[in-house]
Amino acid sequence: MKKSLLFLSLFLLPSLYLLAQIQKAPNRAEGDGPHNRLIIRGVTIINSTGSPPIGPMDILVEKNRIVQIRQAGYPGVPADPKNGIKANAGDKELNCQGMYLMPGFVDMHGHIGGVQQGANAEYVFKLWMAHGVTTVRDPACGNGLDWVLDQKEKSAKNLITAPRIKAYTVFGQGAKDFISTPEQAREWVRQNAQKGADGIKFFGAEPNVFKAALEENKKLGLGSAAHHAQTEVGRMNALATAQAGLTSMEHWYGLPEALFDDKTLQNYPTDYNYNNEQNRFEEAGKLWKQAAKPYSDKWNQVMNDMIKLDFTIDPTFNIYEANRELMLARRAEWHDEYTLPSLWRFYGPSRISHGSYWHNWGTEQEVAWKENYRLWMSFINEYKNRGGRVTAGSDSGFIYQLYGFAYIRELELLREAGFHPMEVIRAATLKGAEALGMDKEIGSVEVGKLADFVITEENPLANLKVLYGTGAIRLNDKNEVVRVGGVKYTVKDGVVYDAKKLLADVRKIVAEAKKQENFEITQPGMPAKTGKVSGSN
Repeated sequence: MKKSLLFLSLFLLPSLYLLAQIQKAPNRAEGDGPHNRLIIRGVTIINSTGSPPIGPMDILVEKNRIVQIRQAGYPGVPADPKNGIKANAGDKELNCQGMYLMPGFVDMHGHIGGVQQGANAEYVFKLWMAHGVTTVRDPACGNGLDWVLDQKEKSAKNLITAPRIKAYTVFGQGAKDFISTPEQAREWVRQNAQKGADGIKFFGAEPNVFKAALEENKKLGLGSAAHHAQTEVGRMNALATAQAGLTSMEHWYGLPEALFDDKTLQNYPTDYNYNNEQNRFEEAGKLWKQAAKPYSDKWNQVMNDMIKLDFTIDPTFNIYEANRELMLARRAEWHDEYTLPSLWRFYGPSRISHGSYWHNWGTEQEVAWKENYRLWMSFINEYKNRGGRVTAGSDSGFIYQLYGFAYIRELELLREAGFHPMEVIRAATLKGAEALGMDKEIGSVEVGKLADFVITEENPLANLKVLYGTGAIRLNDKNEVVRVGGVKYTVKDGVVYDAKKLLADVRKIVAEAKKQENFEITQPGMPAKTGKVSGSN
C-alpha cells in the first residue's frame, strides 16, 4: 500500500494497514563506554536551563549519570591541572578544552526509515546520532510496534548505535475492525498501553471516538500527538483536541482552522481532491492567510487557551521548506554523499509517493508558502514568548529532508521564527524532554541526569550551521576556504561516539548503494549521464 494512501487507511480501514518493516540496526560496534568514571575536560556548557554559557567546566560521569560539574579554570587562561575534577587511576578523560557542550538533542518527530525510501535503521540511526540526536519520538511506529519496541529496548541497553526511542502508535493500528464506537476506542487504547507503547499519534476520528480515546489515554498517563488531517479537521481542530486532552500537535494542520473567525472550513476549490497532493499542499499554502490576523482577539484567545492547557506544539518547519524554496531543498549539498539512491528516487516528482507532489510547482506556490511561513512563525514565536512549549522535530525521509541534517535545519528555522539561539537549543532539548515526561532524566546538563551530550569545536550559538555534518564554510587568515564544525562527539548514556566516524559509515553505505546500481544523482527531468542510472523519477 502506498504511503500517500496509508494515512487515510489508518482511520478508515485499520485492519488493512500492513506494515512493511525495514532492516533492524546491527549490534553496536561503535562508541566508547560507558565507563565507571568519565571526565570531560574544559568545556563551555550551554545547559538549556536558561543559564548563559559558562566555562571552562569539567563534568564527571559515572557510567551513565552526571555526578559532578565543576569550574576548571578561567576563560583565556591556560588550563591548570590543579583546577577541575581530580582523576583517579583508570578514569577515562576526554580533553574538550575550548569546546562547547549541550544536552543531547530530542527529535520529536522521527520516523525510523521506510521501505519505500529504502532507508534502514542503521542508516537512519547513525545520521541522527552524528547530528547529536540522542532521543527520538517515533510518531507512527511505521515498522510495527513490536519492531520499534525491540529497537527501543536494545537502544536502552546500548546494544545498538541508536538514540533512545519513544514509541507512539497510530490510533487504530493493528485493530481487527474499524473503530467506530467510544467503547472500541477505549479498549484499543488500553491494549496499546499493555503492549508497551508510550503514546498515540492521531490523524483524526469521529469526535466521540476521538474524545474517548484521548480520555482513556490520559487516564493511563500516556502521551498523545496529532497530525490534524484535513479529512477530519472540520470536526475537531487543534484547539478542540487540546481541550479534549491531546498533549501535543504536529506540523500546523488544525491550528489555522482553530483561528478562523469568518468561516468554518478552508476555501477549497471546487475541483479539489485531497488524494491529489499537488492540490493538498498548494491549497495548504494559502491557509494561514484565511486565519485571524496576528494579535487579533481570536488569535490571542486561541493561543492563551492552548497555553493554559499546557499544550505542546511541534512545528516541524523544515519538512515544508521545499514548498517555499524547492531548489534550495533539492540541491542541499548533503544529498551528494548522504542520500541513498532509493531515497532520492522517492523524493522525485510522483503521483504516488507521499510528499513528492511536484506536479506543477512554481513561483506562485512558493510565494504563497513564504507568506504562510511568515504568519505561522509569528504564532509559534509568540506562543513561546507567552510561555507555551515549542519543541523541535524533523519528520525526515520526505520532501527532500534527510535524517539528521533536517533536524539541524529545523533549529535554523526556529531561529528564523524569532527564537534566540539559546531558546533554540532549549526547544531542542529541555522542551522536548518535558513534552515526553523525561525532563527529570534528560534535557539539561545537571547533576543526577543521564549523560547525554552534544560536543562541538565551534560555538553553535554564533552559527547553527556548524552543527551540520557537512559543517560551515569559513575563509581563514590565509584566504583559504575551509570547512569548520560538525558535531565532534555525541554522548548517549555515557557512551562516547565519534560523530564524524558515524558520518563516514553513512557515506560508505551510500557509496556502496550507488556502486551497486551504477547510480548518479540527477535533477528531476534532466537526463542521466551515459552509463549511469537516472536519479530522477
